[in-house]
Amino acid sequence: MRVSVIIPAAGLGTRMGRPAPETAGISRKQFMLLNNSPILIHTLRKFVSSPLVTEIVVALREEDMAWADELLAREGLKQIVRIVKGGETRQQSVENALATLADEVELVAVHDAVRPFVERETIEKVIKEAAETGAAIVGIVPVDTVKQVHRNKVRSTLPRERLVLTQTPQVFKLKLLQRAFEKAREDLFLGTDESSLVERLEQVEVSVVLGTDRNIKITRPGDMDLARLYLTLETAPALNLL
Repeated sequence: MRVSVIIPAAGLGTRMGRPAPETAGISRKQFMLLNNSPILIHTLRKFVSSPLVTEIVVALREEDMAWADELLAREGLKQIVRIVKGGETRQQSVENALATLADEVELVAVHDAVRPFVERETIEKVIKEAAETGAAIVGIVPVDTVKQVHRNKVRSTLPRERLVLTQTPQVFKLKLLQRAFEKAREDLFLGTDESSLVERLEQVEVSVVLGTDRNIKITRPGDMDLARLYLTLETAPALNLL
């Protein structure tokens, strides 16, 4: 089974409250240092560790590509990781990466660059589920009560047992994902994740594989404190009390 992983990493990380740099993106969130390594590298290591992953394609802004290429060389990842030019949106970046995949690819996994704490077990579970069903995503059940509102007024309380908070990886058969992106382009539809594009086709039901609370998306400055804690726990299992 040939599995390609796409990691869109062309975002500017504006929610971190920092301006985009003029040169290689050392202050964009995916390049921020976590224990002396960029967050992106921590994320890549998780996928490199899985024997199910054939290749990883990282979509970057053009001005970051040379810098990232040197980084991959230092990490010894160039044999499995390659870089493509990303787009102005996540959707464009994933589509650009999709266009570079070989026809022999069977499954495509898309993962956020700033989710470095995804577990290898989760990666392999969602890949295997997608191999059987055609489409699978990672999600967790919300622990908080969720309200549907209009402006600032509550309209209903949504049953938590019917809700999931989606994470990544999201994995699909190649032809299915390609068709989903084609349809979205035709309809000028911009989705919030890849599953939303696939759902519009109404060709398959998207399965959900249970994820973990640790698979956080590092988006805001406060997330870095939690990331440092998780990294400490990850590298010192005997201290893992969470």
